[in-house]
Formats: sequence, structure tokens, C-alpha cells
Amino acid sequence: MKLAIKHIAAAAAIAATGIAHAAPVYVSVGDTYKGLTASGTASLSFSADLLGALDTGKISLTNYGAATSTITKDSDGFFESATAAAPLTSATFDDVSEEVLRVASSGGMTLIAPALKSVSSGGSLVVTDLAADLVTKKIYATIIGGNGVGTKTNFALWDFTTITGTTKFAGAGVYNNTISGLSLNADSFAVFSQSLGLLKLGVSAMQGITDYGTVTSQIIGTPVTPSIPEPSTYALMGLGLVGLVMATRRKLAQAA
Repeated sequence: MKLAIKHIAAAAAIAATGIAHAAPVYVSVGDTYKGLTASGTASLSFSADLLGALDTGKISLTNYGAATSTITKDSDGFFESATAAAPLTSATFDDVSEEVLRVASSGGMTLIAPALKSVSSGGSLVVTDLAADLVTKKIYATIIGGNGVGTKTNFALWDFTTITGTTKFAGAGVYNNTISGLSLNADSFAVFSQSLGLLKLGVSAMQGITDYGTVTSQIIGTPVTPSIPEPSTYALMGLGLVGLVMATRRKLAQAA
């Protein structure tokens, strides 16, 4: 994918001491950043705690949008793992330190809860278009919830505690990092509960979740190769030079 700077969120400034200050640079698909194109994926993997709560509510999972889901179950039909891999759509960098500040992706998962006595009255929840803010340690998402929740964009869904791996985009290569320790705040817990129509046992199962999973990002920096003009382009350039020379000679002849 070819990457060109979409916009610069803030211009670089020079302090009175002469030291350059950082400015965040937003780079989206189709943009170039420091001679590189960027591509990659962000993968959301549900924790064992979350999968157990989904089993309690007999909640089903499917991929949504551009994401590709990998869901496995054991012989008894209980979840063993669930991961959604989504293509990156943009990244924001610090233009001085080259640290990654924010990574956004497209696609996610759909959760559907059937009506189940004391667990759920039935509902659905789409979690898509995740954006990990490495500065505030929050995961934002677009939420499409049932039971009157509707669509919420750039919704602060999870807080997280830990980032491991490389967060500095310094030249061509593959950069991986993992965000772990995902937890819901009070607002996002209420959205989860309402969207899925959780009742007493369902809410209790969710309250027992201490970690919702991990988000793993991979950014690939690829050098931009300058395009080489076609032979026909060189021919046109030659004709243009010939025409310029002839026009100059005519002017000189007329002046004489």
C-alpha cells in the first residue's frame, strides 16, 4: 500500500532554547511517511475470562466488516479461543521521537446473545474499528448495540495497563507490540450489559471478568520505490527539447 502524509495534526515548533518540539503526524493508507509506506494488522484476542462469560450466556461470535475471525471450540461446544484480525487504516507518530502514538484498524466482531432465563433477554453487540491510544492507554471503538444502545463512534471501550514490544517506527522493518490488561469502565460495562440484554446471572458473569484480552499490532514499514519513467515518456521529453531548440533558433533568425 502506498502511504503520503494526510495531514499534520500540529506543526513542529522550536522553543526559545532552540530545541525542536514533537508534533503528532497522522498517516493513513495511501500516505508516505519519511520515505516509507506503512501497512499491517491489529488483532483482538478475547481472554479466557471473557470466553467463559460468553459460554455462560451461550453468546455467539462472528467477524464484522473487514476483520477476519478465528474462533475455536472444544468437543463440548465451549470456546477455546477467539481472535479478530483487522487491517490497519492509520497510525499517528511523534515526528521527533518516531514513537507510535495511536493505531487504528477497520473491522471487528459481532456478539449475539439469545434469550436465556436469568442470563439474558436477548441482544447484540458489534465491536469494530478499534483505535489504540498508546498515550492515554485506552482502546476506542465503534459500538453498534441492541436494546436501544444504537451506534457510538470513538467510544472509550477499554482501559489497558501494559504495552510490550516495539513502539518506535524507525525505518523499514516489521514492528510488533502487544497491549494487555483490558478492562471496562463503568460506562462501557453498562453499554455491554444493555446491548446484550444481560440479566442477573449474565451481569454476574461479566463482573467476574478481570481481563478482557489483548490487542496485538503489527506495522510494516516498506521503502517507497521511485517510479521509473516509461520509454515513451523519455521520447516525449526528447521531442519537447527538440521543439524548444527549434523555436529558439527561429527567434534568433528573426532577430538577425
